[in-house]
Amino acid sequence: MPLSLSFTRYRRLIMLAMILALVLIAVELTGLREQLSLSFLRSQLEANPVTGFVVFVLVFVIGNLIQLPGWLFLAAAILALGTVMGGLATYVAACVSCLATYVLVRGLGGSALREIQSPLARRILAQLDRHPVRSVALLRLLFQTMPALNYTLALSGVRLRHYMIGTLLGLPLPLLVYCLFFDRIARVLQLT
Repeated sequence: MPLSLSFTRYRRLIMLAMILALVLIAVELTGLREQLSLSFLRSQLEANPVTGFVVFVLVFVIGNLIQLPGWLFLAAAILALGTVMGGLATYVAACVSCLATYVLVRGLGGSALREIQSPLARRILAQLDRHPVRSVALLRLLFQTMPALNYTLALSGVRLRHYMIGTLLGLPLPLLVYCLFFDRIARVLQLT
């Protein structure tokens, strides 16, 4: 395959990678990465619940784009808001983050995974096409808001409606388990 044809074929993926690299560089250069800590998130949520929540959601979105684990946000929310409110805040922030990632990645990368000619990839995508909501919900049960999952689903061609319904259905159970786990850890360590 000539280089120009190969570049044209993967143009959207290259552009997506470049934009995400620019986001990561901006986060590093502005010093925001150092601010993405448990103590920063907790102080924002404790200082003012309304603006703290907005900051929490925005930082969750950025963190998800630059591959930060979601448990960091959940732990901060539980420590600042308690188990129930922290869990609810994290659920909302996680759903917004997944939506933002989908829109950005799909907008830049399209359905790039549909171009893969591998028989295994074809079988996986066919299964996703047959049961999109169930597939997304099961993947959320296993991998929650894992950035790689968000990127893969966005590039897979799954419809936004199916993606969000599966996300809304698949996230509550693992978040509940994590909430109980972090609440127990906080009590044992006397952090609350």
